[in-house]
Amino acid sequence: MSADSSAGADTGWVGLVTGRVTAWLVLLAVVLVSGAVFVFASAESSSEAPETLPEDSEAALVSEIQSGFPDAGAVPAVLVVTRADGGELGPEGTGAAVAAGERMAEVVGAPAQGPIPSEDGAAALMLVPVDAELISGGEGADLVDDMREAVAAGLDDDVQAQLTGGPAFAADTAAAFEGADFRLLAATALVVAVLLIATYRSPVLWLVPLAIIGVADREAAQLVSLVGETRGITVHASTSGIVSVLVFGAGTNYALLLVSRYREELRTRSDRRSALRAAYRGALPAILASNITVVLALLTLLLATLPNYRSLGASAAVGLLVALAYALVALPAALAVCGRGLFWPFIPRPGDGPGKHEKLSRSRADVTPGDFAEEVPDGVWGRIAARVVRRPVTVLISCVLLLAVLSLGLIGTRVGLSQTEQFRTPSESAQGLETAAEHFPAGVTDPVTVLTRTGTEEQVLEVASGVEGVVSVQPAGQADNGWSSLNVVLDAAPATDRSEASVNELREVVDSVPGSEALVGGSVAEAVDTSEGNVRDLTLIAPLILLVVFVVLILVLRSLIAPVLVMTATVLSSLAALGLGTFVTTQVLGFPGLDVAVPLYSFLFLVALGVDYSIFLTIRAREEAAAHSTREAMVRAVSLTGGVITSAGIVLASVFVVLGVLPLIVLTQVGVIVALGVLIDTFVVRTLVVPALFTLVGDKVWWPGNPRRGRIDPAPSAGPGERPEPQPVVEAL
Repeated sequence: MSADSSAGADTGWVGLVTGRVTAWLVLLAVVLVSGAVFVFASAESSSEAPETLPEDSEAALVSEIQSGFPDAGAVPAVLVVTRADGGELGPEGTGAAVAAGERMAEVVGAPAQGPIPSEDGAAALMLVPVDAELISGGEGADLVDDMREAVAAGLDDDVQAQLTGGPAFAADTAAAFEGADFRLLAATALVVAVLLIATYRSPVLWLVPLAIIGVADREAAQLVSLVGETRGITVHASTSGIVSVLVFGAGTNYALLLVSRYREELRTRSDRRSALRAAYRGALPAILASNITVVLALLTLLLATLPNYRSLGASAAVGLLVALAYALVALPAALAVCGRGLFWPFIPRPGDGPGKHEKLSRSRADVTPGDFAEEVPDGVWGRIAARVVRRPVTVLISCVLLLAVLSLGLIGTRVGLSQTEQFRTPSESAQGLETAAEHFPAGVTDPVTVLTRTGTEEQVLEVASGVEGVVSVQPAGQADNGWSSLNVVLDAAPATDRSEASVNELREVVDSVPGSEALVGGSVAEAVDTSEGNVRDLTLIAPLILLVVFVVLILVLRSLIAPVLVMTATVLSSLAALGLGTFVTTQVLGFPGLDVAVPLYSFLFLVALGVDYSIFLTIRAREEAAAHSTREAMVRAVSLTGGVITSAGIVLASVFVVLGVLPLIVLTQVGVIVALGVLIDTFVVRTLVVPALFTLVGDKVWWPGNPRRGRIDPAPSAGPGERPEPQPVVEAL
């Protein structure tokens, strides 16, 4: 059969993306569609901190009611003034604080309030109200810069002034994310390029998948922004960063699977288009199963109460679908256009290496006679698999103990970070808040807001003053809507156990005042409601993620027992990764604790992404089980997929570590934990635990399915020395 006739023998979708002429047409269509998306969509992400407050929370209701107050549109900028040597301010220092506050007021166009001296006489506060619309509209950063310049212009060297408060934190957050998207993209692309070069050992081949994945990432950014606009979802810089990492990580994994299978087929076929079609069919089930698993797991986030989770769920699902489309359309078409020379200098040719159905050489050092009906695959992964299936009980017990020990890192870990602990990069706003806490009650710059019905202020003020942790309670104005406001200063910083306890007790006592309908809000209460929302979302979403992954495994493996084994191994691996990652981030990197969002983020990615490698392995094992026992099939599967899965795991772990270039501690923690989890899945679960479990259960692991049922024998049309294209697994989908 000629190359041309072989290439044109398949008129279906696979033939379309791999044909001599149609592949060029597919690439042209991809270019046109990509260009249209770039032209008509705009990729913009907010530089503000992600929205984490549940809409139905008490603090959110307080914020809504406050819109009816005369000063609702104002957010105070707080200037903390101290002496550089730490001594008392004295009249001269206090005067410098007043003058600095007046210069700030001139910039803003609003009157300054203060000075508010500390009890030790070493610090003073000046407050200037800033229009909240300027902050949310993106003009706050420039305004804060102008205020800081005005303060510094007339300040003596021996006086120190730090601008903090809501406007300053918003500006410093925007500054921290400035250029972060480019740094993340550049670092991710560099990491992927280096790893692809190391994997393919070719100075040319890596360019094709990297270019396609890079375009997919930019397309995903455009479409995510467009979806966000149409659905009313704000896409923050942290969300777009995670989406970019997922697109690069998943897209690279898909490319590694397809190219690896293509290389394998080229070693048994003289016609490269026939080899590509066979590779496409062989890799398709694993790629689809991987993508569907992660996308469905991400979509469970749409049921979350926290807006940032819903935003990530929708955005990341769109991004991964884009990555899938480019992997299944653009990549095979590009491979079809290029010849075997793309693999230079190690160009695979028929007879160069073992193919899927060829006899593999025996390694007598790793297995005794009679252990297998088939020969043991050559190579490190085949030798490891042979040892595992020979002693499955010992291997399994050792691995379970190791994973259990690693999970102990979760014990005693603090969950929840204060406002000053959210960023890895230093900022004047965080430093100013810390300075204020040294001289004032910790909550003086950010008091708790209590709203009560007008006429009940005195009763609410009295009961609130008796709450443990409350330093002072002051009336803060009335509104025409029948509500009055009180400012409550706590002695504990936000996002600490003490402040949470004070807010909860405050809510309990003010609610007991008859007719008050009192509500407690403000950023301290928002931290409490966010923490509670995280707990609710974790208890709801985590089981749903497990259910989604389990159902996908059942459909893909057509078994009830194999999914249970894979899920058990994945959950153990996830707990171990959380424990090890927590230890690394707190004890090695020195972070004060875990952010409240880390457990759910980490569990989602650990389960949904970690199970991918077990899916890649078990799908290949099921394919091999059509002609071998489960024990032999698992050895062959580990041998044939070991290299590509290891490469994919290292790539995915590396791109998650790149999240550390973004300034939020939560992203660094998630990146470290998921990276460690992916490596555990790659080298422990996929290599040792799953093969040991499948060996112990034996052929019953596929129950009620049977891999040998419906097996299609080799077609007689295969050319001499060639094997037929694998079809049963794909056609079953």
